[in-house]
Amino acid sequence: MLDVRRLRLLRDLAHLGTIAAVAQAHAYTPSAVSQQLAALQREAGVPLLEHTGRRVTLTAAGTELVRHTESILATLEAASATLSAAREGVSGTVRIGAFPTAVRTLLPTALVSLARDHPALDLMVSELDPVEMPDALRDGRLDVALVHDYDIAPVAPDPGLDSVPLLDETVFLAVPSSFETGPAPVASAREAAWVAGTPGTLCHTMATRVCEAHGFTPRVRHHVDDFTAVLALVAAGQGVALVPQLGAAQPFAGVRLVPLDVCRRTAIAYRRGGGGHPAIAACVAALREAVD
Repeated sequence: MLDVRRLRLLRDLAHLGTIAAVAQAHAYTPSAVSQQLAALQREAGVPLLEHTGRRVTLTAAGTELVRHTESILATLEAASATLSAAREGVSGTVRIGAFPTAVRTLLPTALVSLARDHPALDLMVSELDPVEMPDALRDGRLDVALVHDYDIAPVAPDPGLDSVPLLDETVFLAVPSSFETGPAPVASAREAAWVAGTPGTLCHTMATRVCEAHGFTPRVRHHVDDFTAVLALVAAGQGVALVPQLGAAQPFAGVRLVPLDVCRRTAIAYRRGGGGHPAIAACVAALREAVD
């Protein structure tokens, strides 16, 4: 019989890439993780791991076992949701992850309605970049997460997560009021300085791809992740930027917003199989109500 806890470690190794990262996620030592994976390999009776230089990678059998593990963990999550639904009331701790603009615009309304309708819920919010959300959901640091991608920079579905669409937003080119854009706004900003997110974030990737689609690479002068700060820099003449609708919810003097044919898509994500959990369902309902 294969041990589920060891299967989870193997799954996390497939996602995180190193034993050290798996150890950090589970508050284990790397040695303890290695011992557990070695025990799983003995249980399986076939090689699951192989050494490539100084790294440990999965064999073909290990990769297939991870695929089955995703289904196993989803079934356990669904079973837990069924048991929770059998209890009276909606209660327990729910850890919610959200990106900064959602924390500022969507979450307050949702938290108020959840506290009113389900006072036994203990709600905890963490602000994270969307690229960090899947790992945080998988290892249990989060139960619900607001994630996003862009139609021009889509993110592949995660086999360990389920999600439901929440909101589509127009992306704007933010320029100083005196900046002339013309019929092709992005192309008009070819020679301008740009304000973009930190490299590695989805916002930075989106800005790069939008500019590349118009035949140039943006000359990024400032790397800023908070859209209020981004708009302040644009107003000060420090560059132009791409800002989604929620990021531009408050008007900013000295800034003109030009709508583009680019969309940011926000979804509510949770561990696969967990959608039937009463607390998860309550959060989904409250967030949808906040958008409406």
